[in-house]
Amino acid sequence: MTYNVFGGTLSLTQSINQSCVSGVVGRSVRMLFQVLEFFKMHTADKLSALGEGVHVEGMRDPRDFVVCRHDRQLYVADWDYCIWRVSVDDHSKYVKWLTSDTFHVTTLSMTSRHLLVTSSEPPTVRQYNTTNKQLLCNVQLPRYMWWLYHAVETTHDTFVVGHRGTSQDNQQYAVSELLRF
Repeated sequence: MTYNVFGGTLSLTQSINQSCVSGVVGRSVRMLFQVLEFFKMHTADKLSALGEGVHVEGMRDPRDFVVCRHDRQLYVADWDYCIWRVSVDDHSKYVKWLTSDTFHVTTLSMTSRHLLVTSSEPPTVRQYNTTNKQLLCNVQLPRYMWWLYHAVETTHDTFVVGHRGTSQDNQQYAVSELLRF
């Protein structure tokens, strides 16, 4: 699957060992393989390797990432209850940006300077300011939405969430629009 994002493309592919996601920043592609503590990078035009990759000491189980074009940072969802921030320009600069012992970080999405974090345990959508880590919005979802696949913020200040579980059928897949509270 390929999507146009900020003048570049975002591709999602399934690899043999689990998952691989990639995104474009400037002229380089950032690829995140589900390999502990490691990113690989490639050029956007020919997918040529750029160096040896990025090592993030302490990252355990990367699941998703987004790129903020304003602060030139990668935000990486680590299944171990945290989000890492890695500099696009200097890969040795990384920090465990946000930690939590109350929710699993499932997926991430980005709009301007807002980071949207979905969690299936418990089912919530959280919006953070990337400048100061301030929690801007926390939407608690009904327990019947037992698995969240992804959430995005719309231009109408609502959230659209892909999930599993409805009030009529806990196995049903659905897409719901949520209002901000």
